[in-house]
This record gives sequence, structure tokens and C-alpha cells, in this order.
Amino acid sequence: MSLSDTGDPPVGDEPPVLFPAPTDRVGPADRRSATTPPADRRSATTPPADRRSATTPPAARRPATTPPADAEAAARQLTFFAAEAADPSVADLAGLLAGPAEAVRMGGTARLSVVVDAAWRVHVLVVELAQRGVAATWQATADGRHAVRTSYARTLEPLAAAWSRGPDKRPPAGFHLNGRRLRLWLASAGAAEASGFLLRLGVADEACGEPVGRALDAIGLSGALLGPGEGGPAYLITGRRRLVRLAELVGDPPTAAPASAWPPRT
Repeated sequence: MSLSDTGDPPVGDEPPVLFPAPTDRVGPADRRSATTPPADRRSATTPPADRRSATTPPAARRPATTPPADAEAAARQLTFFAAEAADPSVADLAGLLAGPAEAVRMGGTARLSVVVDAAWRVHVLVVELAQRGVAATWQATADGRHAVRTSYARTLEPLAAAWSRGPDKRPPAGFHLNGRRLRLWLASAGAAEASGFLLRLGVADEACGEPVGRALDAIGLSGALLGPGEGGPAYLITGRRRLVRLAELVGDPPTAAPASAWPPRT
């Protein structure tokens, strides 16, 4: 998808409406910035559901692995991984790149962009980015989704450089996940399923699958890697313990997020 140079709607056009503006509920996992997203109304059109090609052959499933008992105990003790445990930082945006976000570098600056399927995700991401001192804009896409992208910033260049392998995106050596990174990944591309919880990857991010999977394993969230024919590319997290662990790490849902879109803590 091609985005305009500014990310703003054409001059003279009223920005498209999105979703009721969040109320002022402030909690440890949902800190509000003084910069809030635009006040919105619910869109008259509902973004279409993800289209899945019936002809796409299923990719090999990466089986979920069961961590050893001592790993589960260690995961419970590492409370500093949770989203509430530290202040937001630009490094947290690696969670967006673990999902479907893309980075573009220009000179000594870079920007991040991600296309999301629901208006509530726009609200959450704009606020989360503002908390990290990163300005963001959004615009509707031709297929009824929403493109969120940051301004070019020098603070984003080291992150973009670390994830760049020529024209490809790939996690850097030593990449890890924590609650704040997972929260951003989930806000941009997480989805509840009857069998568990999906964390979607980028359509062309096959090279990211295994490194991201290892990072999930390390925090007690081993999942099955689904191919395009199975509803992916995405990691499917299943099992009550893992789902509770996911909910503990990402914290309470943001005000704008539907309850059904966030993993419950029970």
C-alpha cells in the first residue's frame, strides 16, 4: 500500500470519523499522554474482516513447545517483564516490528508504519506513541482499514537500523519481548480466537517467524506458527496458563479496546 508523503488527509477534507473518543480512565497499564487522538465518531462503515485466500497452501505449522517446569516458575517471578513495570520507551516499539509494522529510513531519521483493521487500534497506538514522544498520523486505506505512521524522527533511526537486513525486516540478535512490547504488538495485530489468541506477523515477514517465536518461548508464551492457509502468518497462543500469562504481561485493556479484543486475566 502506498502512503502519502504527509500522512494527512487532503487540504479541505474533513478527516474521516473513527470511534468514540476514550474516556479519561487512567491506570498503571494505561497512562494517558497530554497529546490525545482526535475526537471521533463511530464510522458508518465497519472495516471488513481479514480476507483469507482459499487457494493459499498452508505453511508448515510450528508446534507449540511446552517449557520446562522451572521455566514456568521463573516466568512467574520475572514481574519486571509486565507492561506496568517500567516507564514507556522508544525501545518498546520493537513490539510493533515483531508484528506487521514496517520501518523506513531516510538520512539519519526513520519512521514506522502499520496498517490496522479496526479504529480502536488507531486510538490506542496514537496514545502509546505519544507517551514515547513520537508523533503519529493516520489515514483510511482503500480497503477500509487504517494506516498509522509516525513522523520521521532521529530517535527511531537506531531501532529501524537494528531491524534492517538490506531491504528485509528481521529481529536483531538478542531480540526479546516484554510486557510493553507485547502490549503494542497486541494493540496493532492481536486477535482473540475460539482456540486461543493470535499475534499476527507481517504478510512478507517469513524471516521473522523463528526469531520472534524464540522470544515468545523465552517468556513462557510458546505458540504455534500458522501459515497463510491457517489464518496466519501469526502465532497462536493456546492453553489456560499461557493465556493468563499473556494477560498478566500486557496489563489491563486500554479504554478504547473492546473487552473481547483483549486477553482476560482469568
